[in-house]
Amino acid sequence: MNNMKKFFRAFFAVIFDAIKQDWKGVIVIVFASLLQAFAVNYFTLHYKFPDLGVSGIAVLTNYMFGISPNWVILIGNILLVAWAWRDLTVRFLALTLTAIFTFSTGLQIFANFPLPLPDDKFMATVITGLIKGFAGGLMFKVGGSGGGTDIIGVALRKRYGIEIGRFSIFINLIIISLSIGVIGLESAVYGIVGLYVNGVTVDNITHSFDKRKQAFIITNIPDEVSKFINNLGKGVTRLEGKGAYTGQPRPVLITLLEPRHVIMLKRFLREHDDKAFVSICDASEVLGRGFKSWRSL
Repeated sequence: MNNMKKFFRAFFAVIFDAIKQDWKGVIVIVFASLLQAFAVNYFTLHYKFPDLGVSGIAVLTNYMFGISPNWVILIGNILLVAWAWRDLTVRFLALTLTAIFTFSTGLQIFANFPLPLPDDKFMATVITGLIKGFAGGLMFKVGGSGGGTDIIGVALRKRYGIEIGRFSIFINLIIISLSIGVIGLESAVYGIVGLYVNGVTVDNITHSFDKRKQAFIITNIPDEVSKFINNLGKGVTRLEGKGAYTGQPRPVLITLLEPRHVIMLKRFLREHDDKAFVSICDASEVLGRGFKSWRSL
C-alpha cells in the first residue's frame, strides 16, 4: 500500500512539473477542451446526436441508462492510458490529463447555462463537427489530446504512421453504428456527417500549421541567395553539383520556407538572377529548429 502511495505521489509530481514547464500548451489544451465541452453540451446532448470515441460511449450509456458521462469518460480514459502509456511522453500525458479534467468540468458548468439553438439539425451537426475538429486539431498541434480514442490514435500514429483523422473516422463509424438502435437512423446519419466534418477538420488543422515549401535553387549567385534566405531567418544547405551537359560546377541550394517567404525569394531572384532555376514543392511536415518542435510528437 505504501509503495502504491509513493508511486502515485511521484507520478503526479512529474505530471505537475510537466504542466508548469509547458504553460502555453496547457492554455491551448484548456481552451480546446472547453470548446469540446461546449459542443457536446449544447449540440450533441441537446439534439441526441451520437458522439465520438469514449465520449460517444459515455453519451450512449447516458441515453440508455442515465449514467453520468463523467464516470464512463474517467474509467475509459484510465484503461486507455494504461494500454498506451509506453507510447506516451510525460508531456503528452500531462496535457491529456489536463484536457480530461477540463472537459468534465466544462460539461458541468455549461449544463447550468442554457442557450437558444437552431432548429436545423443539419446546421447543428456541421457546427458540432467544426467545433470539435478545430478543438481536436489544436490539441494535437501542441502535442496533447482530449483523451479517449485520441490516445489510441496517437499511439498508432507513432507506431505505424496512421493519420489521426482517418483512424477517428474508422473507429467512430463503429460507435455510431452501435448507436442506431438507441438514437434512431436519422440522428445516426447526422452523426456520420458530423464525424466526417470533424475528421477532415482535425487533419486540416494539424497539417496546415506544419506545411512548408521546400525549394531547390540553382543560381549563379549562391552566396547572395544564401545570405538573403538567412536574413529571412531560415537555414540553407549547399550541395556542390555539376551540370551534366556543360560539365560546369553548379552549386545547389536547398531550403525550407514558409509560403510568404517563397514569394519574397522569387522576387529576389527575378531582380538579381533571372536565369536561376528553382523547383518548389510542398513539405507536409517539417521537424527541427525554426519549425515544428520535436516535443510536440
